[in-house]
Amino acid sequence: MHPLSFFRDNTTVKSITQKTTPEMNVSVPREVSRPSRSAERASRAGHWVESLRNSDVNRLWAELHRIVSNHPLVRASRSAGLLIEEGASSAYTDLTQELFVQLLTKSRFQHYLDTAMTDAEIECEIGQIELTNLLTAELRKRHPESYRLARRISTLIQSSANFRRFDSSGTNDEQHRRLADRVYGLSEWPDKKPGRGSHEMEQRAHMIPVRQRDTRMVGCTGDAQIVISNSDLEDLIVSVLEAIDGPADVRSLRSLVMSRLPVMDIYLVPLGGDDPDSDGPHYDPADLRENPEESLLRHESQQEAAGSVDKFLTNLRGNVRGKIKQYNRMLGVLWHCYLSTDHATQLEVAATLGVSDSLVSDYRRRIEQELRALSFTEVEEARMFELALRERVRTMVPVDAEVMAS
Repeated sequence: MHPLSFFRDNTTVKSITQKTTPEMNVSVPREVSRPSRSAERASRAGHWVESLRNSDVNRLWAELHRIVSNHPLVRASRSAGLLIEEGASSAYTDLTQELFVQLLTKSRFQHYLDTAMTDAEIECEIGQIELTNLLTAELRKRHPESYRLARRISTLIQSSANFRRFDSSGTNDEQHRRLADRVYGLSEWPDKKPGRGSHEMEQRAHMIPVRQRDTRMVGCTGDAQIVISNSDLEDLIVSVLEAIDGPADVRSLRSLVMSRLPVMDIYLVPLGGDDPDSDGPHYDPADLRENPEESLLRHESQQEAAGSVDKFLTNLRGNVRGKIKQYNRMLGVLWHCYLSTDHATQLEVAATLGVSDSLVSDYRRRIEQELRALSFTEVEEARMFELALRERVRTMVPVDAEVMAS
């Protein structure tokens, strides 16, 4: 029998107009259950005080490993991919080592002795505070956006008037249930609204389009994107609940909502790993430097481009019958209209060179005619020609516009 069913059976026989007194039978199970739970917790706790006083490191290690192996958040972290070591035992061993070092670094063992904490109190603090904080910090480091969004979704579900719990009768014992296991739905739904299976909920939620990412920067350091505003996030939660048409536990609801968001969890890790002697995969980053073959090909391309530039400039000189003044003007038009990064207009080029607009237009027609006469088979070849031509004409065009116009 579920423990909540016993409590409900005892409360249904009481009239809502009857005043509660300390002598009523409904208060008896609460007084009896408190010491029983404390005694049960104390019986399951390890011998922490004795091990600390005797400095029994092996026993302390065994007790920590027991807490780590049985902690529900550790099992959830392993299923989520946080504990990726091979085998469950090695994953628990590494986490136990990290927990042991953290407790030793923070002098928590000495604090437990100085404050005369009991075995049950020590085990409760290690399991519910120290280990939980260790796993939460690792989760925030490896999945920063998912962690923030999960907390925002949980906060909105609990605080917004659009949602309410469907697994609570308003009693005090219900609030001790873990948040991820609580069932929420829309406030407008009736109390007996049935839920749905996980597979059906996923299919219904996939009908909702993925929201566009909000790239505004937020946070204390301004290095995190908002992803989605609170108002839009609340609307998305409402849309998901309307799509699945039934209440769902917070864990499933968070997963369904985040599947409709463009989440990017960026976690940087070293390519070769921290331990060079490990048996894990080793990565050899690609050498992006130019090899001898590429150097030879580049040199040949530059030579071919230089030959094409010589041929092109020779054709331009022949187009004006070898006249130096007209050739210099044509080079000026070539530079200002095609090669310069200033992107001047044709009228500005005409004013710079001291010629008419019609003459600039005629020179541009001749230049484009000679460019079309060139035959390039690849884009890279044309790009090399452009770079070589720009460097050659840069040295040939006079810096002073008046010299060119003379």
